[in-house]
Amino acid sequence: MAPARTPNRRTRSDVATRNGLLAAWGLFTVLPAPVVAEVDERLAVRAIASMPWVGLGLGLIAGLGCAIVTVAGGGQPLAIAAGLAILALCTGFLHLDGLADTADGLGSRKPAHEALTIMRQSDIGPMGVTAIILVLALEIAAGGSGHLDGWRGVWLLVTMPMVARVSALSATGRWIPSAHKKGFGALFAGKTRPATIVVASVIAAVIAAGSGWLLFGWRAALVAVCACLASWVFGVAWRRHILARLGGLTGDTFGSLVEMSGLAYLLTLALFA
Repeated sequence: MAPARTPNRRTRSDVATRNGLLAAWGLFTVLPAPVVAEVDERLAVRAIASMPWVGLGLGLIAGLGCAIVTVAGGGQPLAIAAGLAILALCTGFLHLDGLADTADGLGSRKPAHEALTIMRQSDIGPMGVTAIILVLALEIAAGGSGHLDGWRGVWLLVTMPMVARVSALSATGRWIPSAHKKGFGALFAGKTRPATIVVASVIAAVIAAGSGWLLFGWRAALVAVCACLASWVFGVAWRRHILARLGGLTGDTFGSLVEMSGLAYLLTLALFA
């Protein structure tokens, strides 16, 4: 017989079910978090709305790793690579896997239903491997730019995961269809109100620009705003391409949106910061 619950005492699962941020932390990272027993529509709405703030928490962890390498004198490329590695490990390579599967599906040039079948396979093809290598190489090269040396590299790693996840949040707007009726991605597709997306975008831009201004001055703040806009515009363009090819979004395509939007953010900072 299962032990009776103590009255008015919440279990860890109960807390996660009520708190969207804790639920999102458990769903989108491999770090310790309350167990989410079941994801219903209400919890999915709260969890996906919290995704940018999960990104901010992950960015702080990645930024700490980058800062340690920077202080130890390891050099900027190694510091950025270490931060990106920590970020990937904390997410269980979830978004990189989505990027690879999306690249395999789109790169196959097959009709939508065949491309979706390819994406659901567990193995990764040469296009997926190439996509991961190119994105990580460009991110390390961007972070190692002379414009982003020293503590600017730490700053970009702290803010990038948050900004990139705004693109994933906007892709869950109520007007955007899901490619599958069931599956992890279908839990979040078509759930988010426009107002939620706008508020999250404004808060993320304020955090990125405000921290840039406090640390490095007005020019960094201005470039941070431009980088946010570039990231989200590129995310919209990438999303439109996916919709045109597949007719809807999947969990893998959400991961690709995070990775591609993060890359656009880093490249903009590297070129103009």
